Amino acid sequence: MEIRYKFPKLNIDEKKYKGYEHLTLDKQMELLPKKIKFCKKCIISNQRPRTEFDEDGVCNACRYAELKFEGGIDWKGREEELVELLDKYRSKNGNWDVVVPGSAGKDSATVAHQLKARYGMHPFHVTWAPFIYTDIGWQNYFNMVQHGFDSLLAWPNGLLHRKLARVAFELKGDPWEPFTFGQKAYAYNIANKFKIPLIFYGESGEIEYGGSFKNWDKSHESPADWDELYFKGAGIDILLEEGVKMGIFTKDEIKDNCFDFYKAPSLEEIQNLGLTMHWWSYYKLWVPQENFYYAAKNTGFEADHMRTESTYTKSFSIDDRLDPFHWYLAYIKFGYGRATREACSDIRCGHITREEGVYLANRYDHEFPQKYFNDFLNYLDITESHFWEIIDKYRLPHIWMQVDGKWKRRIIVSNYSLDGEEPVGHE
Repeated sequence: MEIRYKFPKLNIDEKKYKGYEHLTLDKQMELLPKKIKFCKKCIISNQRPRTEFDEDGVCNACRYAELKFEGGIDWKGREEELVELLDKYRSKNGNWDVVVPGSAGKDSATVAHQLKARYGMHPFHVTWAPFIYTDIGWQNYFNMVQHGFDSLLAWPNGLLHRKLARVAFELKGDPWEPFTFGQKAYAYNIANKFKIPLIFYGESGEIEYGGSFKNWDKSHESPADWDELYFKGAGIDILLEEGVKMGIFTKDEIKDNCFDFYKAPSLEEIQNLGLTMHWWSYYKLWVPQENFYYAAKNTGFEADHMRTESTYTKSFSIDDRLDPFHWYLAYIKFGYGRATREACSDIRCGHITREEGVYLANRYDHEFPQKYFNDFLNYLDITESHFWEIIDKYRLPHIWMQVDGKWKRRIIVSNYSLDGEEPVGHE
């Protein structure tokens, strides 16, 4: 039985809250195409923000997968680039020489271990804590540290973090966003404070899973890209400002320095240190399932003993009890869920067929993550009726319709028609 947590009330100013006009800050939603189409190679739809389809009806992530698996990328040359880069930064006296942000899940564990074991680096592993650890998530973090890594675990101010998650849930349709802020910025802050000018993240999600391809041929990105690519067009300062108007934050709370780690250092500080970040997936062929095998062998990583709700896997994103609701909100906002996301990756890597992906998506995408629902409600200090009120606010009319008082998606992914034309959907 997993640990049961207790959370104090958030002490919201109900008068301000009831008088607040509950706008939506997610800039992505207004840009979604009104006609839903599905990729001919995987099962993603054009509702995934920033994903583009070519004239043949294939998404940009599938086209990139063709490049990386079929000889379109010179991996030998990329390896030479990696060695040259690491030779430049490798410490001669055992000091930390690279910051590796991650949860100690299969991906970050693989990157950290390979940097240390294969390339002689001295990684400093840093973790922005999950909202609420799962038992298996905590176990995997502990296991990795015991396999020979220095690690720093950051717990932001719990009360303010919960308030920020509440604001993000209501105004962005994504309670997980405060984790994204820290996941991106914390590594930069630690690198800056410890004067370690190199950061290595795992994969570029925009490229590997579909999204903006503005950095597709680069090993890095800039914090200047974050609002567009990760924060839905509105960063933490806007959320804090609106949180005060809502009565969720007080003005005194947002004056505190508790939010420093949610923001990257200034561009001037980054430039003065010569701080640079890189994607491991730029230099190495990125296959999540292979990362699982590698981490299990080398850092003690273990899959959960049960299938994760809303999908068919046991080893991806299993450290946080709130994580399933990030994916459930994606399902509500964009019409595709966690099973689609993981099936698309498996299709591109050649693990399953498109037909199998269609089955898995239709079997699991709609599954409600019931296991941690009470934890979610208590963490955000909301009622179940309030939860569904916010959920229904994010159902777009070109994606959802009501039939006999129940919400149904207008179109779901299905297999190719017999003549091999467009993948057909069911209405």
